[in-house]
Amino acid sequence: MPLRRAWQEGWWAGAQAVPSPHHGPRPAGEGVTLALLHSISLPPGHYRGDAVRSLFMGRLDCEAHAAFATLRGLKVSAHFFVRRSGRTLQFVSCERRAWHAGVSRWRGRENCNDWSIGIELEGLEGDHFEAVQYAQLARLLRALARRYPLTEAVGHEHVAPGRKADPGDGFDWRALQRRLQHSGLHLPTACGAALR
Repeated sequence: MPLRRAWQEGWWAGAQAVPSPHHGPRPAGEGVTLALLHSISLPPGHYRGDAVRSLFMGRLDCEAHAAFATLRGLKVSAHFFVRRSGRTLQFVSCERRAWHAGVSRWRGRENCNDWSIGIELEGLEGDHFEAVQYAQLARLLRALARRYPLTEAVGHEHVAPGRKADPGDGFDWRALQRRLQHSGLHLPTACGAALR
């Protein structure tokens, strides 16, 4: 039996492919150098449901919960979604531009969606994340760094300060750094300085 390729047209073999309609082309010649981490749960603080998947697919029933009212008509996606169990879904090919960062800026550049990979972690700002999520996230980041010219991973809070606060202070950047030793990826510390 032949070995399965790790990547095929921007789709990672380590994730379940669930193609979202919410994506577009990256600017010509734009390299993928940034992984952008988010946290999400729908309704907030509720895990293991199907609402996040439905949101990224454009199929969320906004009448199903009062918290969904502000999401009506929203067209949003991420490349990856890492569940509390570690199970990973991929919604958009990494060759394409997912719609996850919104108004954003990093290292003097606007529109982070253009050169980033969006990774959503099932969780809530300020809450803890599961050890299996860190393990799967590290596996994914290593795979991305082997495939793309990725140099760093930061949070939504870093590229949209004051507007976004995820993944939040419950996310342990140092725990992720320990899992990524010798990967060459730079991560922020709690105070915002890059770990070197």
